[in-house]
Amino acid sequence: MTIALSVVLILCSLVLIMLVLLHKGKGGGLSDMFGGGVSATLGSSSVVERNLDRITIFFGILWLICIVALGWLLNH
Repeated sequence: MTIALSVVLILCSLVLIMLVLLHKGKGGGLSDMFGGGVSATLGSSSVVERNLDRITIFFGILWLICIVALGWLLNH
């Protein structure tokens, strides 16, 4: 069971990293240095942003559940 949760946690972590990097930059900083300001003006839809937010929140909650479940399994 812990191996399965560890695999799910690793996959969820990688997907969560990719989803966070897909988000549009909200201001100056590192996101603009990597082209975030240019891609934001090329027709980013608000529906796409909302769906990306929902998917990111889902994977964030799944990641948190995996962390708590692994901690509980390892302590018991």
